[in-house]
Amino acid sequence: MQTTVKWVDGVMFLGESGSGHSVVMDGAPDQGGRNMGARPMEMILLGLGGCASFDVMTMLQKGRQQVSDCRVEISAQRVDAVPAVFSSIHLEFVLSGSNLKESQVKRAVELSAEKYCSASIMLEAAGVEISHSYRIEAP
Repeated sequence: MQTTVKWVDGVMFLGESGSGHSVVMDGAPDQGGRNMGARPMEMILLGLGGCASFDVMTMLQKGRQQVSDCRVEISAQRVDAVPAVFSSIHLEFVLSGSNLKESQVKRAVELSAEKYCSASIMLEAAGVEISHSYRIEAP
């Protein structure tokens, strides 16, 4: 896997993935940015959410669950020091669908957290406290 990050100007950068996709990252105006893209630390959370959601949806689809909507709401805390690393992250999966089995949703979230989500497991190994929850809403 390989990516490239190119400086544009100020504190704006263009990230290019090895699969040919691009994303703009920029800083807040008080840090010299123009707020033209996600912050780099937000990108870490987005990647974590994407990784975990990929796992959960793959397992639920294999389990023949009819999911009509899935999102993961992520909240994170950072230490008040430099570097301002994450100290804790919470992922809450919010799913809806036709006759979703709570036991399968619970198991998919657990397996993602404990076994499959490379991003989550990597961050935990670095000392970040990561927690997960889920809720099923009516479609």
